[in-house]
Amino acid sequence: MTKAIMLQGTGSDVGKTVLVAGLCRLAANHGLAVRPFKPQNMSNNAAVADDGGEIGRAQWLQSLAARVQSSVHMNPVLLKPQTEYGSQIIVQGKVWGQAKGRDYQKLKPTLLDYVMQSFSEISVGADLVIVEGAGSPAEINLRAGDIANMGFATRAGVPVVLVGDIDRGGVIASLVGTHTILSDDDRAMISGYIINKFRGDVSLFDAGIDAVRRFTGWPCLGVVPWLKHASRLPAEDSVALESLARGGSAALKIAVPVFPRIANFDDLDPLAAEPDVELVFVRAGERLPSDARLVILPGSKSTIADLADMRAQGWDVDLLTHVKRGGRVIGICGGYQMLGRKVHDPLGIEGDPAQVTGLGLLDVETEMAPEKTVRNSVAMAVEDGAPLAGYQIHLGITVGEDCGRPFAIVDGEPDGAVSADGRIAGTYLHGLFASDIYRTRLLWSFGLSGETNDYRAGVEKALDDVAAELEACLDRRWLDELFG
Repeated sequence: MTKAIMLQGTGSDVGKTVLVAGLCRLAANHGLAVRPFKPQNMSNNAAVADDGGEIGRAQWLQSLAARVQSSVHMNPVLLKPQTEYGSQIIVQGKVWGQAKGRDYQKLKPTLLDYVMQSFSEISVGADLVIVEGAGSPAEINLRAGDIANMGFATRAGVPVVLVGDIDRGGVIASLVGTHTILSDDDRAMISGYIINKFRGDVSLFDAGIDAVRRFTGWPCLGVVPWLKHASRLPAEDSVALESLARGGSAALKIAVPVFPRIANFDDLDPLAAEPDVELVFVRAGERLPSDARLVILPGSKSTIADLADMRAQGWDVDLLTHVKRGGRVIGICGGYQMLGRKVHDPLGIEGDPAQVTGLGLLDVETEMAPEKTVRNSVAMAVEDGAPLAGYQIHLGITVGEDCGRPFAIVDGEPDGAVSADGRIAGTYLHGLFASDIYRTRLLWSFGLSGETNDYRAGVEKALDDVAAELEACLDRRWLDELFG
């Protein structure tokens, strides 16, 4: 029988995703057939699984850590927020519907069957499945019909390790409080806890471990320091964009407006890793920096709504000024659609039926259509023939005169558009900056010198380094039991 363990958190953003990735790589390095699994994820940072369909980018990274192909069954339920109150629901890789938060609570019991089916699929041929929860089991107001935390753990019979983030403070209260408010059945699923993001002398927390044991009876399975190599891994949540941005006076400043519904922002990770690049994420209330030489409009889960927000922030004016100064612009997916003259949504796919004026920097128009393009792609940049590889996740068909100058040839077909002067470009291809030759030539075009860096090798090395850090600090007896 396949062994499984589930990491749940005392709250959101306690580091579960990186811990699961690190444990997957550590198990793989010990020769185990290991698989990641997350019953429910909420993120607009999606990937195309190797078997087709959408999953969270975090589960794609965890599959890379496990050295296995990614599958839609690794993340059977993916919620992609479209508004403040509602999300698109992806089930086993395909669009299943849309729902507002209150309505989704009623749907969850129906989705549990899909979750259990995917868990069975993932378990086939695996020695170990490492499951990641979502949010916290302490949110007992959401316990009825839960599929993300204890609802799954009790149904599947998977023991739970609770993760507490000491960096945010109050970790003892978080652990003890979780113990206090859980039901007896849920509490019985927890086999221990991990303290994450510790800074300084670990022995200073010995009294804390004693206190938690006194109140809960749970053993401490390790005190994990602030993982210094985790910053080299793609981030799951847009709150991490601040840590991605570089400060200082690098040779090339690139500005990225942060839309409320920004999607697939890890497109930018390879640029952030370049030593000569200063990546500036521009937040609400800030201006696009006047000394940026390149502006990248990232993906968006709701092009029309984020285009309206861009105007509300005055970024449209800043962008036009940037272009008049001779600056360059690259739009990806939703950002590409914004660059055109019009965006049409006659069927109300993004909300109410609408037709809005775009930024007018490319002579193209987009019409939203119900058919969704979801695929991994092999491509080539038209300008210099640089090889590209990435993926497409988008709604909409874009046509116009500038499409006669495509940005790339993707899966044998022209994709994107380039302005007549070559300074404005748009594409539906996510992940293009991870293509080392293209990224290097792009930097060369701004006068930067340097060798081609292997971005993917850097991610692989970071996963190995995180795994080594975890092996050094987690309880050896627990790891031996977990790995057999």
